[in-house]
Amino acid sequence: MTHTTTRQSDGTILLTPRNESHQSATILICHGLGDTSEGFSDVATHLASKLPFAKFILPTAPTQKVTMNMGMAMPSWYDIVGLDKRSNEFCEGIDASQERLMELVKGEMDVGIARNRIVLAGFSQGGALSLYTGMQLPAGTPPLAGIVVMSGYLPHESGFKITKGLEDTPIWHGHGSVDPLVKMNMAKESVEKVKERGATNYTLKTYAGLAHSVNPQEVSDVLAFLQTVLPPDESCRIKLKDPSEMSIKELKGAIAKAGLGRKALGFSEKREFIDLVRDYRLGKL
Repeated sequence: MTHTTTRQSDGTILLTPRNESHQSATILICHGLGDTSEGFSDVATHLASKLPFAKFILPTAPTQKVTMNMGMAMPSWYDIVGLDKRSNEFCEGIDASQERLMELVKGEMDVGIARNRIVLAGFSQGGALSLYTGMQLPAGTPPLAGIVVMSGYLPHESGFKITKGLEDTPIWHGHGSVDPLVKMNMAKESVEKVKERGATNYTLKTYAGLAHSVNPQEVSDVLAFLQTVLPPDESCRIKLKDPSEMSIKELKGAIAKAGLGRKALGFSEKREFIDLVRDYRLGKL
């Protein structure tokens, strides 16, 4: 296997290269309404097998009431009142979810992954959030490597403004021709609105006969896009601090982040923590 899979207590799934020091890119995948990170774990595992240098982060949305679904509580990146143009302006909670994605991007940049080696991706509501967030990241650094939107749309249009310098971010959008939920005309209108605001690199691909879902051909096309915008580049690998140079606090933090807390139970010597972190990075666990 090319990656180590970690499931965190908040529902986030991490697929990390078995040798952590080989990571040179990061791909975040956001699930759709009512789903969790598990919904796209199989797709992420397949993509990871073809992109051994990429770390995958699959967060789970907070549980909240969704107006469109009769007020039922479910994992949702923001409230959805309806999918008509007027209702799509009411997206309570989208700012918090946008901030969460931005923090995840910043966290990867803090360990040495450049923003142009990061992709935001998502399905349906998750794709909408990825588009909304990716084109409005803070100015001052390069655009993302790309954005992947599967069966998604542009949410909260009135609050959407592309950050200067991010106009040429590559956007790939796949959509089923018979999608009964996010209809094809909504996808086309989203493309038009994003382009009106300055986007210059937006591709929309239609899949005949596909409803609100993804199929093997679309996954293959997503992989091709990722391989184009994230080619292998060893010069972009993260720079990790040697475990022997880390403090106990840093070692415990690395162990917690990797979801290895149980393996460290009963440790009393610093050497034990060092060896655990080192073995994890070398893909021995």
